[in-house]
Amino acid sequence: MAPLAPVPAAERAGRRRLGASVRAYVALTKPRVIELLLITTIPVMFLAERGLPPLSTVLLTLAFGTMSAGAANAINCYIDRDIDAKMRRTRRRPLARHQVTPARALIFGVTLAVLSTAGFLLAVNPVAAAGSLFAILFYVFVYSLLLKRRTSQNVVWGGIAGCMPVLIGWAAITGGIAWTPFVLFGVVFLWTPPHTWTLAMRYREDYAVAKVPMLPVVATERRVVTESLVYTYATVACSLLLWPVAGMGPVYGAVAVVLGLVFLAEGHRLLKAVRAGVTGVHLRPMRFFHLSNVYLALLFTAVAVDPLLY
Repeated sequence: MAPLAPVPAAERAGRRRLGASVRAYVALTKPRVIELLLITTIPVMFLAERGLPPLSTVLLTLAFGTMSAGAANAINCYIDRDIDAKMRRTRRRPLARHQVTPARALIFGVTLAVLSTAGFLLAVNPVAAAGSLFAILFYVFVYSLLLKRRTSQNVVWGGIAGCMPVLIGWAAITGGIAWTPFVLFGVVFLWTPPHTWTLAMRYREDYAVAKVPMLPVVATERRVVTESLVYTYATVACSLLLWPVAGMGPVYGAVAVVLGLVFLAEGHRLLKAVRAGVTGVHLRPMRFFHLSNVYLALLFTAVAVDPLLY
């Protein structure tokens, strides 16, 4: 057998450039943020179906939901390209590193928005399509353009966009909306501020340099931790409200109670530390941030599992 001919250097370089370009466009969609959104979408579909939802509907919802979230994130990268370049946490994003031009990033985001909305409309249902479009428009125009650089309450109200996958997942199965998904909408809405504020505590200097008035930039650590704990209590209370509203079984109830106690205990740890004079990185706010991710993932896992058992 004749030996394989070596790949020309120009072809290898072309492949590397193509691979780098693909990775840059994928990075524009913020895949780690999308993962979090999908964690809340799929379990709600199980709850809406009260069992295993149709696989085709799940896959279509995930595909178009990923495109929808990616569209909002890509357009957000276009809007925030100036401040992303100033912040350590975001300066490796494609626009900050000039891996993609602003115009192409905007076109990419708008294209994804159109395709995701059309996909939901044609392959799922109009209610899911409307929810998807609302989430994109709200994230771009209300959060990114109106709230983010003007108020410390930016993530409180801007978080509405991140709650929409709950309603979209429910609508994809039922074709409508009910009280049950709104309770879960409330869980995500109330969970978002403490989750984001503890991350912002870790990167406070970044936000200050970029002149983004996140609460940890404009308020004392004690106030941030206190308000985060208030929202944590509200999150846990709302999670327990789902038990009677949706007629959940004991599995969900037990998981919600245990997770809630752990979540609250971490919030009280932060408050105790800040009252004792601990400050900065020694408060370990990222411990709360990472725990909040685990809390939401496990809570919504229980939302999916419970209807399979009862």
